[in-house]
Formats: sequence, structure tokens, C-alpha cells
Amino acid sequence: MSDDEREEKELDLTSPEVVTKYKGAAEIVNKALQLVVSECKPKAKIVDLCEKGDAFIKEQTGNMYKNVKKKIERGVAFPTCISVNNTVCHFSPLSSDETVLEEGDMVKFDMGCHIDGFIAVVAHTHVLQGGPITGRAAHVLAAANTAAEVALRLVRPGKKNSDVTEAIQKVAAAYDCKIVEGVLSHQMKQFVIDGNKVVLSVSNPDTRVDDAEFEENEVYSIDIVTSTGEGKPKLLDEKQTTIYKRAVDKSYNLKMKASRFIFSEISQKFPIMPFTARDLEEKRARLGLVECVNHDLLQPYPVLHEKPGDLVAHIKFTVLLMPNGSDRITSHALQEVTPAKSIDDEPEIKTWLALPVKTKKKGGGKKKKAGKKSEKEESSQAEPREGESNVAES
Repeated sequence: MSDDEREEKELDLTSPEVVTKYKGAAEIVNKALQLVVSECKPKAKIVDLCEKGDAFIKEQTGNMYKNVKKKIERGVAFPTCISVNNTVCHFSPLSSDETVLEEGDMVKFDMGCHIDGFIAVVAHTHVLQGGPITGRAAHVLAAANTAAEVALRLVRPGKKNSDVTEAIQKVAAAYDCKIVEGVLSHQMKQFVIDGNKVVLSVSNPDTRVDDAEFEENEVYSIDIVTSTGEGKPKLLDEKQTTIYKRAVDKSYNLKMKASRFIFSEISQKFPIMPFTARDLEEKRARLGLVECVNHDLLQPYPVLHEKPGDLVAHIKFTVLLMPNGSDRITSHALQEVTPAKSIDDEPEIKTWLALPVKTKKKGGGKKKKAGKKSEKEESSQAEPREGESNVAES
């Protein structure tokens, strides 16, 4: 199918069935996150927690749409990752890994679920301690949460991607933190986790994206990563990389038998969505994956790190740009955070936070397609975030 044909047949939020599938995927991934956070204790093995998250999503999605005539794809849209302290993202180790959590760790969870290719992703940060979060940990977590709340209010029809990029950097600076470079927030479509419309975390000469305006009936994954360090993460060890996505537009005649075997398995099991090497024949996987990556058949998701001693927080949510306003469908309540720094002297940030998430009347802003909405589509917001401004509704 050509891009033009796909564009013509594209399903979006004007369809109540599509909204139902997005919200169904969101409900499952929110519960998977809740489960994994509840199991997050000192000496817990990270790989065990990752496997529990993925297993829950597979089980819950497997129970849906069993008796339909046409097979509906569903399951993990992004494997569960658990990255600790100065590790920024994508740590989802192989089964043989013995890494465990420790008291005081800043633990970042990242996962995704899809139903019929309609994707809901979420990331959340939890500090492994009792009582309120204070000090640098509180600053970096408050920076991520406040930036996410601002982004929620600026990702709306008529606003531009650059508006969000500039705003989240100002929020991080108010807490004496940095937004981590290289993190992208993407528009999502059916079976597309990284669409062409992109919000940069940090604008710089090395990384440029096309200017884009948000439109009604679009879906976005908003990805906020903050750091107490420089916000310029590094790849330290390629062997830590375990998450890949097939590059559907690339082809190459692989030379090694192990590579052909593994690529055939990937093409059958994971033709479109990101996957973890844990789900492959592990003995052959490492050898075969290298050739596949070297010839661009697979896109790796590298494990990145800030400097030792730095703390990194991560909040990601899925938002539906509905006619009656933005609907954040993935989230998890934060622990109590008591930062010494605040946004009290930041009128611009306070103005952004005062913007409504919902609108009183339908419409307003640039429309992609006209279409009446059912009451089901306008169902309640996701679980509220602790410490959220009480201006979400107008």
C-alpha cells in the first residue's frame, strides 16, 4: 500500500471505534504500570519486573477480541523498560541479567500497549523510598511533571511543536534542571509509534525537525525526560541494547545463517512494533542482530546514560486531541514531592498551567476532519496526577 493510499484509508479519532481501542489499550498499560510499580522493591530483579509488565499486557490484550471474524492484532507496543538513576532510557535486560533495584533508586518505567495498532504508551518515575521526595530528586521529578502538565496544555490545535519545545525547557530551568537532548515526542497513528510530526525536547543546530501545527483528531506520545546533569546522554555499551524495531522500508540479503534465521523470526513475530531480544531465540539472537542492525534492517533503541551521580526523571503520556479538548489517557499518580525550588516567580509557566485542558464547546482550532462525537468518546480523563493544577477543566 502506498503512503497516499494509506492516507486515504487512515482511521482517526472521528471513529468512535478507534477512540474505544485507544482507551482500551490505555487502560491495560495503566494497569500494567501500576502492577510493576507495586512490585518495585529493593533487591527486585529488573528483568523480572520487565517480564511481568510485558506478560500482563499480553494476557490482558489476549483476552480481547477473541471471537471476531477478522483477526485483530494486539499486544505489547513497546517492551517494558526500567532505567535507574543516571540511566536515561531503554534498559530492558536479557533473562540472564542479575541487576537489582536498591533503596533510594530513582526508577523510570516505560511501556506501551496496542489494540489493532492503536497505541497507548506511558512512562513514570518512582523513587524507592518512603515519605516525601526531597532534594535533587524532588527537583528533577517536579521539573518532569510540571513540564508534562505544560505540554498537555500546549499540545492543542493551532499551537506549534516549537511552542512545546521552548516551554518545557523553561520549566526545567526553573527547577535548575535540563531537558534531556535527543528525546522526541511523536504523533502516533494506527501501527505507527513514531509518526512524522515530531516535538523536539531541545532545539539545537544538530537536530532539526519540520515545523508542525497540532490538529484536531490527532494522537501524540508526549515524552518528557529531565536531568540534574547536562542533559547530553551517552551510549556506553552497545551490548546493553535489547530493544529494536524492524525498518519496514529497508531490504538487504543477509549473509549469515544466524542473521537470516533471526530476521525471519522477527518478520513473523514483530513485523511493525518494537520488540525485546528476550522474546527471540536468545542464543542466536546476539549474533544475528548485529548484522541486521549494521545493514539498517533493524532500528536499535540504545540504552543511554548521563554521568554517574546525575538523576534522570521520565514522564510520558498519550494524548488524544478530541473536539472537546485534550484527553490524556495514560498516567500514574506521583509520590509526594516537596522541591525547595518552585515556579512561584515564573508568571509565564503559571499562565501555561492555567490553560484549560477541555473546552466548553466542541471544535475550535484547526480541524483535520469533521465528525460528530458520541458520549462514550468524551469519557473521563485518565487517573489524575498528584499535585496537578486544579485547572484541568474549564
